[in-house]
Amino acid sequence: MNTEAAAPGAAPLQDAALYAAVVLMWGTTWYAISFQVTTVSPIVSLAYRFAIAAPVMFAVAAWRGHGLGFALREHVTFALLGLTLFCLNFIGIYYAAQSITSGLLAVIFSSAAILNTINAALWLKTPVLARHVLGGLLGVVGIGLIFKPEFAAFEQGGAVLWGLGLALAGTWCFSMANIVSAHAQRRRVPVLPATAWGMFYGFVMLSLFAWVSGQSFSFDSSPAYIGSLVYLALIGSVAAASAYLLLLGRIGPAPAAYATVLFPVVALMISTLFENYQWSWWAAAGLVLVAAGNVIISNARA
Repeated sequence: MNTEAAAPGAAPLQDAALYAAVVLMWGTTWYAISFQVTTVSPIVSLAYRFAIAAPVMFAVAAWRGHGLGFALREHVTFALLGLTLFCLNFIGIYYAAQSITSGLLAVIFSSAAILNTINAALWLKTPVLARHVLGGLLGVVGIGLIFKPEFAAFEQGGAVLWGLGLALAGTWCFSMANIVSAHAQRRRVPVLPATAWGMFYGFVMLSLFAWVSGQSFSFDSSPAYIGSLVYLALIGSVAAASAYLLLLGRIGPAPAAYATVLFPVVALMISTLFENYQWSWWAAAGLVLVAAGNVIISNARA
């Protein structure tokens, strides 16, 4: 999906820039999402988000000179991308957040770094590297230590188990979306139009889900809601998603997914500045493990 060949020495720098951009952009979305918790249904808010993001993504793809017409086979791929990345992934995570703590949710979602290694081996026949597995495990354990205080309030129960299941399902859908995108990139399908069509299909599916489940398409006209909605659409979706999928095609599903381990750390940095988050020794130790995992993953793709 990368149509321009980079000079050998420039490729690692471009990969690092994409990686940093994805982590920073997705890390900031956690704070923006807090302003979306209003009287508007989360699924309806997501539909609004992609109603904004999809047309912008189409415009960006056209501006970059990409055609937007594709064969039926490619539209099946785009629909799968929309279903897994821009619909079921979000539904699972958003509804899981109603039953489990954000810390546990972050730990489960960070397991995408491991799931991508497994799914890439199963579906793309990508070799399993021990460094990918070790780096992913260190990252998941590190995130667990960072959010350890939240687990003190963890209580088992039917609702919690249901939340765990939804979080795992949402994370698995995210991982499968990575495989769908990687497979499309191997067929030379450009990232930008693929992402645009995926967002469009995601918007349609989210809207249908909201309609079938009887949710009201209400709207919050407050500046905080509108501002965060636009930010999530343009930065969290258009910029971050396209950068992530481009990175995925360049370095592979396993190392790209380590971003899911790093962006909760960025979110905590923002929380420290704006929400008075208090760091503990557990959190510091977790941060060290996350950094170690990132070094291992980086060396694995070097």
